[in-house]
Amino acid sequence: MAELNPFKIAQQQLDEAAKKLGLDAATHEFLRWPQREFRFTIPVKMDNGRTRVFHAYRVQYNSARGPTKGGLRWHPDETIDTVRALAAWMTWKC
Repeated sequence: MAELNPFKIAQQQLDEAAKKLGLDAATHEFLRWPQREFRFTIPVKMDNGRTRVFHAYRVQYNSARGPTKGGLRWHPDETIDTVRALAAWMTWKC
């Protein structure tokens, strides 16, 4: 079974909503993508003396209505697509 991509699901949801709302093409395309993405590599010295490298993501989806919401997760198995999707859903919800 193919792995689900949360951001592609979020974009499909937006596409359906845009069609039902009659959203103009320029606004629809603008809302399909985040404004900013930050990627970090964070080395952490563990208790056993070894250093592990963690990857972190921050997505700012759209600031049209004020400060951005969502798009910040702390988990070793997190992906940029999950963070993008969470940021998108928070933007559309709020």
